[in-house]
Amino acid sequence: MRAPAVGVLGGGPWGLALAKAAARGPSETWLHSRRAQDDVVAGVRVTRSLAELARCRLLLVAVPSTLARDVARELGEHLDGSHLVVHGIRGLSGAELSTVSRIFREETPARRLGALGGPVQADELAEGRPSAMVVASDFGEVTKAVREALEGEHLQVYASRDLRGLEWASALVGCLSIGVGYAQARADISPGLLAALLSRAADEAAAIVVAAGADEHTFYGLGGYGDLLASMALADRPEVVLGRELARGASLNDARGRARLRVEAIDLVPRIAAFARERGVRADILGTIAAMLDGSVPRADVVSTLFARS
Repeated sequence: MRAPAVGVLGGGPWGLALAKAAARGPSETWLHSRRAQDDVVAGVRVTRSLAELARCRLLLVAVPSTLARDVARELGEHLDGSHLVVHGIRGLSGAELSTVSRIFREETPARRLGALGGPVQADELAEGRPSAMVVASDFGEVTKAVREALEGEHLQVYASRDLRGLEWASALVGCLSIGVGYAQARADISPGLLAALLSRAADEAAAIVVAAGADEHTFYGLGGYGDLLASMALADRPEVVLGRELARGASLNDARGRARLRVEAIDLVPRIAAFARERGVRADILGTIAAMLDGSVPRADVVSTLFARS
């Protein structure tokens, strides 16, 4: 029997926030990080050994989606069927748009898998400010373990059984948040127009989620539309920063740099737009964001392009 401890893999802002949140709970908390960690709170034990981390029964993975398969393959050498593996990664991998849970199913012996999502931000989670998140899994044991590990006085954790839906919803929110930043920086887009565009984007995203084999209601919930609404107030969210800088005339490379953190949605937007086209799903807003990123639609014409397609 594995120890009822919580292990967090990933020493970036999101991984640190998860470790700090877990340390407020009843279980021993471990953090695997390859970088020096001087600001980890008391109650978090830092290790550079995956074998040591794998002594924990519940593992929370917080690494970039581009590293997910390599990390899964390396971690898989230390896992068995007793582990509960839950990722907090916003993204879909490769041309086939593999979910991260699928990657872990392919590369590790773990089968009780889950994902985190929703509007909670790393800073509010780390500081213990009131917030909410979603955990999704096919296994009630997984959602129960995550809620016991993370839920507290200031954090509400909601459970879902639509794992695939939450993973797609989280990825789509990252893509659409670029559009939020762009719209907020345009003087000719009023709050009412922004609300209209967001509502249309939500309908498009829900249809894409269905085409991916999941439940449309998952996107309309906290892990999709709720997260997208939060992006309107998150001026520092990397995708929002990118969209805002593009609206102000920055090149894509300059906008990337000003976003500071890697914006994985840049590469994901055209892949999901292609997925929608192939399945006959109308996704004008996502398609326009893709066209803006590749330069096929001039940025000044983005709004008129949207309404020309409506």
